[in-house]
Amino acid sequence: MDERPRVPHPAEAGPVRARTPSIAAVIPALNEAPSIARVVRGLRMQKAIPLAQIVVVDNGSTDDTAALARAAGAAVVAEPRRGYGYACRAGVLAAEGAEIVVLLDGDAADDPADLPRVLAPLLDGHADLVVGSRALGAREPGSMTPHQIFGNWLAATLMRGLYGVAVTDLGPFRAIRRADLLGLEMREMTFGWSVEMMVKAARRGLRYAEVPVAYHRRIGVSKVAGTVSGSLRAGWCILSTTFRYRRWTPAVKSASKVATPR
Repeated sequence: MDERPRVPHPAEAGPVRARTPSIAAVIPALNEAPSIARVVRGLRMQKAIPLAQIVVVDNGSTDDTAALARAAGAAVVAEPRRGYGYACRAGVLAAEGAEIVVLLDGDAADDPADLPRVLAPLLDGHADLVVGSRALGAREPGSMTPHQIFGNWLAATLMRGLYGVAVTDLGPFRAIRRADLLGLEMREMTFGWSVEMMVKAARRGLRYAEVPVAYHRRIGVSKVAGTVSGSLRAGWCILSTTFRYRRWTPAVKSASKVATPR
């Protein structure tokens, strides 16, 4: 009698489940003590999309942002050089084991419950860069100032005309493969980071998609929209970045190499 264990026929094994890629959330934060724990906890509650890492980048805070983020379950990375792009870049580099990175702000304006929606086109293989559009979603009254709304509309209109990409918003809640992001050789280390990513993704031929997301009134005072000078600086940086990379082509073929910012 043959007592060797029976090997099941492949047809009996059932459907093969695709492996879920490793996903990290990166949250740039500057003096976000009133909101950062809420954001981290909100991400940890999204059980349908398990995150391998939640990285909060302390961009030179003078409050308890770092301690509160760590207590809520996030890994904390320090980036003392002030600038949204510096903070995002530090978080992406820290998320070494991740295949996909999700970026969102630490002021609780972005809704962590939208995480599965933002990731879906990427996980389904339909997109390479996904941006959560506040213009397509539910925007709480007062969550964006009139000049923010106009600036987003203007930049989106320019990007549609220059790059042929169906952009409605430059929202901070977005997802992209880490290797693809590193391959974009990001240079804008302040307000231009988000639009540079979108422009270079278009130039590189990455597939772009938007999904509607909720957007709430932020907790605390905005570092950009809260002042006229900050809004003007951010607006100029965003618009100039939209034009600056219209002829960009990647100098580095390997996405594992990282450019040094100016």
